[in-house]
Amino acid sequence: MANYIDKFTDLTGRCIAWLTALMAIITVAIVVLRYAFDQGAIVLQESVVYLHGVAFMLGIPYALKENAHVRVDLFYSRWSERTRTLIDVCGHCLFLVPVSLFILIYTFDYVAASWRIREGSPEVGGIPAVFLLKTLLPLMATTLLLQGAAETVRGIARLRETRA
Repeated sequence: MANYIDKFTDLTGRCIAWLTALMAIITVAIVVLRYAFDQGAIVLQESVVYLHGVAFMLGIPYALKENAHVRVDLFYSRWSERTRTLIDVCGHCLFLVPVSLFILIYTFDYVAASWRIREGSPEVGGIPAVFLLKTLLPLMATTLLLQGAAETVRGIARLRETRA
């Protein structure tokens, strides 16, 4: 199961990489429109915000999988592989799971209210899909829980191997 979660997270990470490239292209287009043609494009500006939100919110599980998340490495790098794995497993169980569940539970009503009214942009000509952007909150929590479970299972397996 952990391998399937990893494959999904990898696919998500590759899609995010392309979205990031698209975000850069759109940003260049916005600048060219504004300074070369004296034209604004709210929908393009908001699309960069949406893509940025997708990249960050759905990139969090990918960062966990690739061990690219922020870590205070003062002691961690000096410890043995077994100790680091034990710290990671405990961290997932004590911090990642509760925080992810908290986000998932407490954003549900917030996102549901946005979906009920099909919340749109406050800007004229903006993207009428703020409710989709807000949906990234529970989606991030869910995908982070899944990737955390995969990492925890993998860590427990490593702990069993090093003990044997």
